Amino acid sequence: MQKAADFKPGTIVQHFKRTLLSEEELKKQPLMYMYEIVGCAMDTESEKDVMVYRALYGSRQMYVRPMVMFLSAVDRQKYPGVKQEYRFEIVK
Repeated sequence: MQKAADFKPGTIVQHFKRTLLSEEELKKQPLMYMYEIVGCAMDTESEKDVMVYRALYGSRQMYVRPMVMFLSAVDRQKYPGVKQEYRFEIVK
C-alpha cells in the first residue's frame, strides 16, 4: 500500500494511463503522463489532504488531487488492461 510520505517534493511519478500508450506514442511524447510531485497540502474548505503535482509534458500545468484519490488503486473493471497497480506510481 502506498503512503503520502512516499511522495516527497521532486519525486517523479507516472499516471497509470502511461502504460496504455503505444511505443509510437511514447516516442512522440516521451514524458506523457509523467509528473513531478510539488508537495502535500490541505484544502482549506474541506480540510482534507491533497497532492500537488506538475506535468512534465505540454504546458507543465500544475494539478491538485484529493490524497485518497491520488493514492488509490486503478479501477480494474474500468481499465482491465492496465499494468500499473496504483493511479500514480513512483518512477524515480
